[in-house]
Amino acid sequence: MNNPSEPVQPDTAAGVLKAMSPGVVDFLFRQLVAGEPAEDLQWQQEGAALSAQPPGAELARRLAETDLEALTPGELFHYVRAAQRLAAWAEGLREDAVGRYCATPSGRTAPAV
Repeated sequence: MNNPSEPVQPDTAAGVLKAMSPGVVDFLFRQLVAGEPAEDLQWQQEGAALSAQPPGAELARRLAETDLEALTPGELFHYVRAAQRLAAWAEGLREDAVGRYCATPSGRTAPAV
């Protein structure tokens, strides 16, 4: 644990600022100067929030087109959660397809791989 009387060294500093990209810092600075809230309200107004977007092709497209460097820590959290939902959805599709493949009727032979 650090001694409160000792200055914190830059290489040991942790927290939100260390996780922020230069793009996020620039965005937050511009919001502060303009007297706007730190949240990117325009991003929220462009369509369904990532947390509300149902898993599927549209969510996959939005995730693929997102510039991760430009996300705030809060937006990055929602991005990660959306990516997890998409992965679970895709895994469900895979499991369904495997189940159908393995349930080949006895009169048919499975295709050679």
